[in-house]
Amino acid sequence: MRYLSVLAAVAAFSFASILPTRAAVKDVIPVNTENSSLILVVEDDGAVDFRAYGGRIARPEQFAGMDLYGDHHIHNNIAAYAAQGGFYVGAPALAVTYADGGVNTELRYVSHETRAVSEGVERTVIRLRDAKQPLEVRLVYVAYRDEDVIETHAEIVNTGRKEIVLRDYYSSTMGFYAEKYLLTRFWGSWAHEWQVERVQLPHGVTSIEDLCGTRTTHKGNPSFMLSLDADSFSETSGEVVAGALKWSGNYKIDFCRDETGRLQVNAGINPQNAEWHLGKGETFVTPDMVYTYSAAGAGQASRNLHDWARRTALYDATAVAPTLLNSWEGAYFTFDTKTITDMIDDAASVGLEMFVLDDGWFGNGEFARNSDRSGLGDWQLNTSKLPEGISALADYAHSKGLKFGIWIEPEMVNPKSELYLRHPEWVVHEEGRELMTLRNQYLLDLTNPAVQDFVFDTFDSVMKMGDIDYVKWDCNRHALNIGSSSLKHQSHFYTAYVQGLYSVLARIREAYPKVMIQSCSSGGGRVDYGVLGYTNEVWVSDDTDAGIRTEMQYGFSLIYPSLIMGSHISAVPNHQSGLVTGIKYRTDIAASGRLGVELQPKQMTAEEKRVVTRAVQQYKQFRDIVFYGDLYRLQSPLEGPDAANLYVSKDKKRAVLFVYHTKMVVQAFSPRIKLDGLADGVYKVTEMNCDKSCFWGDGREFDSDFLENYGLNLKLRNPLTSAVFLLEQVSHVDIDRP
Repeated sequence: MRYLSVLAAVAAFSFASILPTRAAVKDVIPVNTENSSLILVVEDDGAVDFRAYGGRIARPEQFAGMDLYGDHHIHNNIAAYAAQGGFYVGAPALAVTYADGGVNTELRYVSHETRAVSEGVERTVIRLRDAKQPLEVRLVYVAYRDEDVIETHAEIVNTGRKEIVLRDYYSSTMGFYAEKYLLTRFWGSWAHEWQVERVQLPHGVTSIEDLCGTRTTHKGNPSFMLSLDADSFSETSGEVVAGALKWSGNYKIDFCRDETGRLQVNAGINPQNAEWHLGKGETFVTPDMVYTYSAAGAGQASRNLHDWARRTALYDATAVAPTLLNSWEGAYFTFDTKTITDMIDDAASVGLEMFVLDDGWFGNGEFARNSDRSGLGDWQLNTSKLPEGISALADYAHSKGLKFGIWIEPEMVNPKSELYLRHPEWVVHEEGRELMTLRNQYLLDLTNPAVQDFVFDTFDSVMKMGDIDYVKWDCNRHALNIGSSSLKHQSHFYTAYVQGLYSVLARIREAYPKVMIQSCSSGGGRVDYGVLGYTNEVWVSDDTDAGIRTEMQYGFSLIYPSLIMGSHISAVPNHQSGLVTGIKYRTDIAASGRLGVELQPKQMTAEEKRVVTRAVQQYKQFRDIVFYGDLYRLQSPLEGPDAANLYVSKDKKRAVLFVYHTKMVVQAFSPRIKLDGLADGVYKVTEMNCDKSCFWGDGREFDSDFLENYGLNLKLRNPLTSAVFLLEQVSHVDIDRP
């Protein structure tokens, strides 16, 4: 295996004057997982620099004495945390203005320690200090051995007696040395999230960023994959590094490829309009940046992140979100008690496990929530629509064997509301400028402690309306003309808003640890590992069209596990796209995440109800594999007419295969899907959710080598047709492989 050596980066350069730079190494600081090593070194002048991130190095002390043979005109080391000052002239991770007006920072080593946090988890802390200014930085690395994941953040301490200003305060710096870097990143918009884009990184700075304040993951996501020394993306081979930032606000990830070809990645909070004033003795803790390394392609990188997420990043990965019926596309704002109880009856009749009452249940009189123009902020029951109350609906759902959930949007307020009339000062705006609405609403100022109390009290009061099991938390606009009546420094707003949100969510979790919460933000506007520390799942997109979701859910799976992916069966023509997709395809797409239904059951045909009932019943037989198994993306919807995903249980005794034939290919053979990730042995293959199988071997037993080397050839010819197969190991046999 080729380690990510620094030697190759400078091999192509020939200068007349080549001098060693910081050749002596005082100490080597390794951060290890089972299959990877991050190597940092303490140079002879006390600087702490990056050396390598890649395959596991058993004896990291071999890096002592390494000479990079760099051009003396170039600062040829990548710092462990790139600060503005000294030799460094590139994009900084840390830039500070000090009380005396100075802007240079040169961090030097003080100490480091590594200790066990729990079984398989180690925490390394490196203390750095500026030689002149009153600044200390602690670099924290938490290594998850079995998952091959490293979390890292910075703790920036003002050790002086006067305020300093942080202009850039990223979470981390990481370095790479390769001939080329294929970047996989995500882009999109409302109802078009999770589009995948791949580009070879040019020289200079390439950035992934957002400045919306809230709903920051529609246009992109604070995550990526890097394929090293690769011309093309591979699921199964080559070195791949994946990264994700645990932050729900403005973010920026800078990929800085310099003239030598080396790559420096700075990732963290977006510094645009976000200067942070750090007072005497105060500490600023950045959000965690998460990295994983794979020597076996992107598939293993994804599985690493999924395992890590289920182990530590998700609020409670053991809480399985029930199958559900959501009222939104079935009723919108127009309903009464009978509408809802009928939907609950219909949900129970097809075997669903929860009913979620969406928007429209609150506000009264002129502020009644009969459209998106009024009522937000007035979280009192709409007695005209639901005179019996939320408690009666929750009790009715429970009497039918269903859990009960409800929709809220507590960060927002309509101009037409009692709350806005009482507290106009709670709205985000700059005095003297236009107060702008989006979706007919304003953004509440979560930097204000009084607003934080209001949002917590809103959640608390709604929970006391009835026996509620699940909350869909929405956020339907971003921040414009920012300003806060509670902040001394307006530049704190974007960062302090997210801190306020997390503070509220932490209080909610202390009070309601068992309630399931979905992060919804006009669909996929708040999908990140920061909010997932408090929530159980996310809404991938408001676009429920199954054909469009095929590509969306592929992109989503590169970084996030299926356990948290809400995916609903909706009506046709689809309410967002207007497209018509068969009911089987819609159910098979939904079954690859947390399956739900989003339509008016009374408008379903008898055939649709029959297929949905069967799909829900069979989904319960294999959803544990989808939620907790290892994902192998066998074919990508971006590269051909077929998409195929295989989930394999951790003991490899069971697996479930999803195949989606997205478009017609004239005079082509039927799809042939080669499997991966199985154990040696014999597996019974059974097609699920079908009247007539598309596989000639349905119900038969096949050796794993047949399934992996030849695969399943399927009769799927028409566009937007699909198949789901359950594989069960019937015997374990050691198979001789060439």
